[in-house]
Amino acid sequence: MLTPDDWRAWRELRLAALAEAAYAFGSQLADWQGDGDREQRWRDRLSIPGSYNVIAALDGQPAGMASGVPGEDEDGTAELISMWVSPAARGRGGADRLVQAVLDWATQAGAGMIKLAVAEDNQSAIALYRRSGFAGTDEPGDLMPDGMRRELVMARSLAT
Repeated sequence: MLTPDDWRAWRELRLAALAEAAYAFGSQLADWQGDGDREQRWRDRLSIPGSYNVIAALDGQPAGMASGVPGEDEDGTAELISMWVSPAARGRGGADRLVQAVLDWATQAGAGMIKLAVAEDNQSAIALYRRSGFAGTDEPGDLMPDGMRRELVMARSLAT
């Protein structure tokens, strides 16, 4: 699990994710560059109360990332956010391990449900999440930065 002191590694991966897969995120690379690229902002991102932030490595190098955060409502729901795996690491099981790490965290944190939002046309990510037990909901997703697409909200029960 990462701490705010790991901000440099998180920053490197997040900027790579936003550059490589801009279509997949609600944030844009420009939001995190220039004035948005400040050490304290990165530290704050890793300091969200109750959050869990993890990096996957391939051959000893950071190759993917994911976060779990408590839901905005205090209803026992957690969220999976900031999920990304580098192109070189895709298809090697890292994404499944990142999702499982966040699921384990959410379960241990006592969440009864976990949600995520994914670009509705990101079929690879949707397939990953379905393999991990997530299903689409009727909940409306946020509008994507292109102003045309909406996120697909998916959820999974954590009840045993």
